[in-house]
Amino acid sequence: MFRILFYTPEIPGNTGNAIRLAAITGCELHLVEPLGFSFEDSKLRRAGLDYHDLAVVHVHASLEEAWRKLQPERVYAFTSDGERSYVDVEYAPGDVLLFGPESVGLPAEVKQDPHITARLRLPMLPSLRSLNLANSASIAVYEAWRQHGFAGAKR
Repeated sequence: MFRILFYTPEIPGNTGNAIRLAAITGCELHLVEPLGFSFEDSKLRRAGLDYHDLAVVHVHASLEEAWRKLQPERVYAFTSDGERSYVDVEYAPGDVLLFGPESVGLPAEVKQDPHITARLRLPMLPSLRSLNLANSASIAVYEAWRQHGFAGAKR
């Protein structure tokens, strides 16, 4: 399945929702420290409901550690200044879907990292700057999964 990578997430509710997303879709969730919350945070636990034990979640001390563990073939960085639309990609199992922190998005040095295959954007009205992190991850994961016929899903 696909791997979701949150680079230094800040808001516990978003990560809690991503834990639930990972459990429901069979994705792995990878988090790069520093995190803006503790795993004991009640907002994280509430947003993740009872899916925490059903999700595969890894926390990495740095982006370099995440790259070593993930050994990704392809990494798609989701950013408001992406060159391509997220629907113009043929996703493959094992792809990494990378998202930045809520307040600022991915920093320039991460967007330029040699591991990045492409920078992708989700369409938005021009007068608005960003979409919620958990919602963005959900849109991307479901498009990738849709392309594979929702493999493994309950019918």
